[in-house]
This record gives sequence, structure tokens and C-alpha cells, in this order.
Amino acid sequence: MSQTAPLIVRLLASSVSVANRAGKIVRDIMSKGELGIVEKGKDDYQTEADRSAQRCIIASLSAQYPKVRIIGEEDGNEIQSSHEFLETDADKEILSLECPASLKGIKEEDIVVWVDPLDGTAEYTQGALMLKRDPWERWKMYLTHPFISMKWYLSLLHSKYGFLEHVTVLIGISVNEKPIGGVIHQPYFKNENKMGRTIWGLKDVGVGGFTPGNPPESLIITTTRSHSNPIVENALQVMKAAQVLRVGGAGYKVLQLLEGKASIYVFASPGCKKWDTCAPEAVLNAAGGKLTDVLGNFYKYGASESRPNKTGVLAAVNDELHNYAVQRIPQELKDKLSA
Repeated sequence: MSQTAPLIVRLLASSVSVANRAGKIVRDIMSKGELGIVEKGKDDYQTEADRSAQRCIIASLSAQYPKVRIIGEEDGNEIQSSHEFLETDADKEILSLECPASLKGIKEEDIVVWVDPLDGTAEYTQGALMLKRDPWERWKMYLTHPFISMKWYLSLLHSKYGFLEHVTVLIGISVNEKPIGGVIHQPYFKNENKMGRTIWGLKDVGVGGFTPGNPPESLIITTTRSHSNPIVENALQVMKAAQVLRVGGAGYKVLQLLEGKASIYVFASPGCKKWDTCAPEAVLNAAGGKLTDVLGNFYKYGASESRPNKTGVLAAVNDELHNYAVQRIPQELKDKLSA
């Protein structure tokens, strides 16, 4: 069946299986306790989990779809694909999907895949601290940890797993610069019988892997927990929200929208990149939602596009909430981001 299914269905099915494998790699590295943290730039860190998960994703998808362009967060940082992590299975549930006419006839050359092998690196490394059972080992890790302030350290002590549920593996599929399919895998989502879950979405088909929820009755905003600034805070204040949730990772924020835990995702800053938003936008679109910049414009996901999302992120589970958010953002703030 895998070879007879249309290309875009096969690619999505492969991406689901590859994301599951990458999630296991992320957990295995955490279990070993050697995260191999390196600094890519100012306040920009990378772990062995980032590197190994990306090797798995690129090697696995490249082997099956050699003409598809794959762009990963860790590209340019001496991260090469590796057959050590090769995953060639395809998810059978996805393969059985009826491909919409609009997605038939797509060629590998038309596709760009955007990969974030570990969205929420800060939350991942903070979670590693909580899994240190020896209090002295926790304290030593805190002293040498690039992400953790004393305030965060004390808050983490009250949580068994820290912020590990915020961590996601993201694989976004774009065609003609538009996101049409996506996979969001949560390595640390706690199911009854196993750890981890995988959410997927495909244009004109729908979503799977979770139970969608209705938006909360009161207005709840989800936003960054670690990259705030005065402009970000101003955008939050004008929303007049009943509650603001500060969490890690673009993938996790969009999951909060999809499951009805938040109404709008607001991030008025150029901090996100294309690999952060391609998969979440595709899944949100497939569920009837909308993700744009704070001006209300869609991002393009062609291979030649610049990586940063320079004018922030604004997302909601339906057009009504998204329109409300766009209208609430002051023009002065929009002008600052557009400058």
C-alpha cells in the first residue's frame, strides 16, 4: 500500500513514524544523562538530542524521498544525516487516508520539509535537572546550567518532570511555499500504556492523534515563558485576556489551542523561525484554525525564504478569534515589528 499511496500521503505517513523514532532518541539521551550542551550563539543552545534527532529525521526522509528539500534547525552546525538512525516504516493509519484531489500530482521537487528536531530545548534541559534524584547532583547541574535562573530552579523543585511536556518534535511539509501537512510529536506526553503521542494534520483531510477541544469560554492567551520583552508584554496587555499561560515551544502552544486550553497564541517578537511554525501551522490549518504574523499576513515556506519569522506569531483555532487578535494589536506595535 505504501508505494501505491499518493506521494504527499506517503511522506506524511513516513514523517509520523520518523517523529516517533526521533522522540525515542530524545528520551534515550535524557535517560543517559549526558546532554552534550553546546552554545550556537547568544542564548541559543543545542543538545545531543537536537543533533541525533535531526540526524534521524534527515537520514530517514532523504533515503525515501531524495528529491525533497529538507531544512533543519541544526543545519549549518555540522549536523550530518546518519544511517545509524534510519527509520523506513510508514504509519499505516495515514497510508489509508483518502488523498484530496488538490494534493494529488505533487512531485518531490515541489516539496520543502521544515524540521525542528527538538522544539523547547530550554524546557528539555530544565527537565533533565528534575530527573536528577540526588539533591547534590541537581544543585551541581543548576550551577553549570545555561538556562536555569534561581527562580526557575525553585519552581522546578515543585514539579516531578519540570516542563518536559512542552517539548515537541516538529516536521512540517510545504508545497508551493504553503504548509499543507504537519506532525507534532510530544516525547513526554503521559499516556496510560506508553510515553509520547503524535499529532498530525493534512490540508483538506483533517487532524489525528488527539481529541480536539472547543475554545475556552473566557479569553486565555498562550505565549512565551522565556523570551519576553516590552513589546511582547504590550501585545499581551491589549488582548484583555482573563488569563495568560506562559509555556515553552511553538508546537506546544499550538497544541494548547487545538485542545481548548487557550484561545489565542500571541508572540510579538522575531524570535520564532520557519521550522518552529511550519508543522504547527499546517496542523492548525487542517483543524480549521489560522496562524499568521501579528500583521495578519501568512508566512511563506519556500526554500529560499529567510528563516526568521520577523514579524512575530499570531494564531487561533478559528477565524473569529484570529480577527479579534489582529484588530487588538496597536498599529504602533505593528510598525515596530515591520521596521
